[in-house]
Amino acid sequence: MVSRSERVLFAAFFLLFYRAPAFADKLQITSNPPGATVELDGVVVGTTPFEKDFPGGYFHKTRTSMGSRLEHPVVARISLTGYASRELKLTEGPMDWISLNGRNRGEYWLFKSDHFHADWQPVSETFTGGITAKVSDAGVNLQPELSLEELVRQAKPAVVYLKGLDKAGSGFFVTGTGVIVTNAHLARGEETLLALLSNGQQLEAKVVHVEPDLDIALTKVERPSGKNEFPHLTLADASSVRQGENVLAIGNPGDAMLFSVTKGIVSAFGTFPNAGPGTWIQTDTPINPGNSGGPLLNTRGEVIGINAQKLIKKNVTGIGFALSATDLLDVLHRFYPNAVPLKEKLSAPARSVESVAAPPLAESFGTLVLNEPKGAEIWLDHAFVGNVPAKLKLTAVQHLIVIKVRGHADWIRSLTVQKDREVTLEPELP
Repeated sequence: MVSRSERVLFAAFFLLFYRAPAFADKLQITSNPPGATVELDGVVVGTTPFEKDFPGGYFHKTRTSMGSRLEHPVVARISLTGYASRELKLTEGPMDWISLNGRNRGEYWLFKSDHFHADWQPVSETFTGGITAKVSDAGVNLQPELSLEELVRQAKPAVVYLKGLDKAGSGFFVTGTGVIVTNAHLARGEETLLALLSNGQQLEAKVVHVEPDLDIALTKVERPSGKNEFPHLTLADASSVRQGENVLAIGNPGDAMLFSVTKGIVSAFGTFPNAGPGTWIQTDTPINPGNSGGPLLNTRGEVIGINAQKLIKKNVTGIGFALSATDLLDVLHRFYPNAVPLKEKLSAPARSVESVAAPPLAESFGTLVLNEPKGAEIWLDHAFVGNVPAKLKLTAVQHLIVIKVRGHADWIRSLTVQKDREVTLEPELP
């Protein structure tokens, strides 16, 4: 008969030397079309179709405390020239790791599947319609102010309630064809969001772009057949913002009524690293969880910012932050290159600019290859076409190539790629 001490010794020996089977499970990421660059947690790891072996404990809980486990969430960013980048949340968690003796050994995450797939539409098919931007200098030719009631009446139909699997917030239409702006922290890791309009209509909003650095994301809903265009808001650049001016926020604060309105002033304006990159508007307008992604409006009904966060600190109240519409205009400029000027052109006299979507790339004859600097933006003939690394199919005429990296001066070259030739560029940014 085996004694109790022998049983304990055998159990300890078993836990020490027994491991889950040595073979690994395979993670697959595919896309249509293929050839997209795959980043895992910000590191380029290959192109689609992509395969990589991971320990079995990353896909299902291992049998022992000695087995491998995934100790952090994993997000894949998939980018392809001519298409908007996609982000896929690959894991679920955190979950508590409890050993057989009841000891908590920390948190772990699991891959939601062993195969993830992304389908794309070209940028030219996704970003249709037009956006309207107000570019002004020193308050020239400003539109008349609206009463609060009229402002809400005009703006509210363009605001939406967005709901994901475990989070919710706000957004607003910037085109009549269904492009909705919201915060990246609401859309990140989601493929679709439920969009509820103020008239009660429910639509599926596909996440079509998540900005890697700024807290900005773009989603798209399809317009029902035979229906009118969606009401959308006008964007106003930073030069129109005045400290002390009255502003309004429309959104969907948690545990309160949807499409609520709050009022305040612009408390301060400028860069604020504690809030993140970009230009920020500080406001005492009450902003709560659920307001994120909604518009901050001036009294002319123009969007001057995207409500993003509030300062939560003991004995501190009335400090909220909205990311400026100028940052949003920079993002939209990639997909609507004729829409709005870049930051360096925002000092022009006031005017309203109606944009059109970027045309599709022309028929290809030669190939341009860019491998560095990874993640940099590629602008071809004033249109954003993707991120490095990339292969661009170009017609055999002269093209303007611009490489953009935040914090560096632009790298600009004129280039002609001959028919059936492949040219590799290696930009060195100052």
